[in-house]
Amino acid sequence: MAAPLKSAAASSDFDAVAVGRRVLACEAEALSVMGSSLGPPFAEVVALIAGRSGRVVVTGVGKSGHVGRKIAATLASTGAPAMFVHAGEASHGDLGMIGADDTVLALSKSGEVRELADVIAYAKRFAIPLIAMTADAGSALGRAADHLLLLPTAAEATDEALNAPTTSTTLQIALGDALAVALLEKRGFTHHDFKVFHPGGKLGAALRSVRELMHGVGETPLVAADAPMPQTLLVMTEKRFGAVGVLDAQGRLAGIITDGDLRRHIDGLMSHTAGEVMTPSPKTVAPDALAAEALNLMQGRITVLFVVEDERPVGVIHIHDLLRSGVA
Repeated sequence: MAAPLKSAAASSDFDAVAVGRRVLACEAEALSVMGSSLGPPFAEVVALIAGRSGRVVVTGVGKSGHVGRKIAATLASTGAPAMFVHAGEASHGDLGMIGADDTVLALSKSGEVRELADVIAYAKRFAIPLIAMTADAGSALGRAADHLLLLPTAAEATDEALNAPTTSTTLQIALGDALAVALLEKRGFTHHDFKVFHPGGKLGAALRSVRELMHGVGETPLVAADAPMPQTLLVMTEKRFGAVGVLDAQGRLAGIITDGDLRRHIDGLMSHTAGEVMTPSPKTVAPDALAAEALNLMQGRITVLFVVEDERPVGVIHIHDLLRSGVA
């Protein structure tokens, strides 16, 4: 039986942290170079994709294929219809998934991957715009492309003998992110649009509006400023939010009474009015605010927020509502 290979990690002078820092520094430097070199070709690609009615069909093989799947997913989730087609499968029927209104984004560091040949030929035959993301403008892919997103010349983070895709795939992912965000902002994509594509999970919950989660005005504990405390406590108890809103003569929210306010006025409490016990100018939230914004306002000991529109309460939201929805 052959002897097992010895790991470099077995060396007494091996420093994992130093290696990690070296890799990150190498990739960070390459990203900086790419950022500095980004120019008109990138803007042309953004304008091209934004102006077409079809999808972005991302393709590649190997590590570029894995990155391509991620780029397609990011584009699709941010409002740019996209899909991934494996270049190796394209020759066996998947070329039919690419429509005349689509745009092809092909990834290959070398630009000389033979599996891309049929995709390139198909794009040319049917006049489908071809965007190349490659490190070699003179490669077969680079020469065939209608638009070129050129990756900077940068060493991989491994030694030359291994040359495993590391820095190059980081550059591809980052450039794909830059493309997705540029398209997002060009199209005016908002958090409301984002929510449509992310209805599940904590992210989807955080993108829900306060209006969707709040209790309506009929369930909201409210009293007039001149209401006696016995009446105020009755409303506070019946509504079960642990607080009551106090209204001024015009129906605007003037203050809030919580358990803390009751304790501070315990001496002679029943002889006071709601306006005398309340804490004025409480924190409030608008009905169209994100649930995540409401959660952010509930820092510290705040557990309930009155939902206010034009200075008048239209509902109430409790921390438990956010917990149940998955926001918190």
